[in-house]
Amino acid sequence: MKPSQPMMARLRLTTKQVNGGYYKGTRSGSMGFFAKNGSYVIDWKKVRTYVVPERLSEFKLTPFVTKTMAPTRSKYTREIEKDGRTITVERAFDGKDFLRLWVLDNGKEVQQLEDEAQSNNTETPLQQGS
Repeated sequence: MKPSQPMMARLRLTTKQVNGGYYKGTRSGSMGFFAKNGSYVIDWKKVRTYVVPERLSEFKLTPFVTKTMAPTRSKYTREIEKDGRTITVERAFDGKDFLRLWVLDNGKEVQQLEDEAQSNNTETPLQQGS
């Protein structure tokens, strides 16, 4: 006997259908066990080990990323002065960069915000951040 589709939906278990004792997990498997004192003991027979092929340079399969690619330079840089010279240094992506990208993607919304602010004689959030 096969259960019908509505019956299959009821057989599926979620944390909302079961009170506090249900743990779904991530299908990653255990690497050990919990001891009586609450600590976790690693069972080295359960730990996954990955074997690197011998003679790796002759191995036919290739990695997803090439070893010959040069590092990609960031377009987010800043200039600092050090010992009388100006040096260009990479910096993190910040909020102003996000706003610039958002304005490029959402030009109509920006125009509407500016029109509303102009009619109310107030500054837009984009103008306040500048």
